Amino acid sequence: GRVVGVLKELEQACSTSVGRLRQVVDAMAVEMHAGLASEGGSKLKMLLTFVDNLPNGSEEGTYYALDLGGTNFRVLRVQLGGRRSAILGHDVERQPIPQHLMTGTSEDLFDFIVSSLKQFVEREGNDSELSSLSLTKRRELGFTFSFPVKQTSVSSGILIKWTKGFAIEDMVGRDVSECLQQAMSKRGLDMRIAALINDTVGTLALGHYHDEDIVASVIIGTGTNACYWERTDAIIKCQGLLTNSGGMVINMEWGNFWSSHLPKTSYDSDLDAHSPNSNDQGFEKMISGMYLGDIVRRVILRMSQESDIFGPVSSKLSVPFILSTPLMAAMHEDDTPDLSKVARIMKDILEIPDVSLKLRKLVVKVCNVVTRRAARLAAAGIVGILKKIGRDGSGGITSGRIKGGSHSKMRRTVVAIEGALYTSYAMFREYLNEALTEILGEDISRHVILKVTEDGSGIGAALLAASHSAHNVQ
Repeated sequence: GRVVGVLKELEQACSTSVGRLRQVVDAMAVEMHAGLASEGGSKLKMLLTFVDNLPNGSEEGTYYALDLGGTNFRVLRVQLGGRRSAILGHDVERQPIPQHLMTGTSEDLFDFIVSSLKQFVEREGNDSELSSLSLTKRRELGFTFSFPVKQTSVSSGILIKWTKGFAIEDMVGRDVSECLQQAMSKRGLDMRIAALINDTVGTLALGHYHDEDIVASVIIGTGTNACYWERTDAIIKCQGLLTNSGGMVINMEWGNFWSSHLPKTSYDSDLDAHSPNSNDQGFEKMISGMYLGDIVRRVILRMSQESDIFGPVSSKLSVPFILSTPLMAAMHEDDTPDLSKVARIMKDILEIPDVSLKLRKLVVKVCNVVTRRAARLAAAGIVGILKKIGRDGSGGITSGRIKGGSHSKMRRTVVAIEGALYTSYAMFREYLNEALTEILGEDISRHVILKVTEDGSGIGAALLAASHSAHNVQ
């Protein structure tokens, strides 16, 4: 009785009818306008990236990338042959960052990174083709730095704040590229930083290298963010902004989006209140991998408190983030006839033994409600971007329709998408795609394609180094 009541309440509170999703679409487009109109005009930061030419497949040569976005960093070398899609090969090396360096000094962190980078570069000496090439011109690097940065040029930017367990005080307010450049000089590594980007911009670049119809990119993994190509004259807050291409990539930082139309529950409020960044990243907390499992845990805890159907309340149910999203997805997608995976996770992780089949089914339903809401809201966010740039087929001035004869045709519109929630969680992916079709309608959604890219933060950064290279000024 009571437990089913909790589920019914949850379903109502999480409801995402098409009507409601369209309100979210409109709100996203409105907030995008506001964020472009004035500094601090919106929950959406709408950051200028200064990336004004995306790789198009003509790039040639050898480029490097450094990807620092969490507890590992990676160095890559990418060889480009000038014909689209021919990424001739790339080498990657991944290194964990020792805990003490995450809270030490910027000198120590970057010295550690550069010593690896230098060894990596020097190992190319035995490849004759590469070494002859490297003598003729200075090596160039794309640097993916996935922390909040106020960009000052395509290759420089100031660290606003650390996230993800980093706390190097002496770096906040400093130019990230300068820190890296100093460390390279100290170690005698001659390299030009051609681009400083975040991972979403890398995903957009990688997508565009392979497909010129790409207009935006979205990452839905542990966290979530999006960026897209905007016309320069629409970036009102930057008066007199001129770019060669007439446009620029805008990093939305869309995880911080908020609207009264988002279907918020008491579980969301509780999660937010207990998080270190409360009242922040509201959209991200509803849709990204870091949080979905914890919303489910909170619902099961409530059910367990409302009724003795799960037995005595397990203390494990009160441990934040004990139920990770991959575990929740495993329960949601359990295809065994008796839902044995659900039973095992309930027993091993939450220490709730002997869960009846009826209750296992209930738990799967909870997972389903939370994931469906997340995926459908993500879809609404994507359509919000398309609406802002006139690619949602709604027939505005710049609606992306090609005028021709009696009927106008919608242009092929591609969004690059990356992140484990979309790539590894089939139910999430299906719900997102389904919602996209519902919101846009069959006729328009046929022309909107989501394309999975792989490793935008690595390969994408090297491609941006190429398109912003000192050697091939386009």
